[in-house]
Amino acid sequence: MLFGFIPGAPGWIEIAIFGVIILLVFGNRLPGAMKSLGRSVVEFKKGASDADSEGSDDGRDDRKDS
Repeated sequence: MLFGFIPGAPGWIEIAIFGVIILLVFGNRLPGAMKSLGRSVVEFKKGASDADSEGSDDGRDDRKDS
């Protein structure tokens, strides 16, 4: 059957071909995207740890109403 991989889950050959196509199309932009993703994760972790340390002081909500 010519298109036998369509009804079921893709095999390793289809996944490899798809990966090569993605690398050819987006290869030059991947390093910048990964660097941006890494910075975002670091900032998120830093913000989460800051929020935990501020929120665990006495449990009060010190936000001012606008």
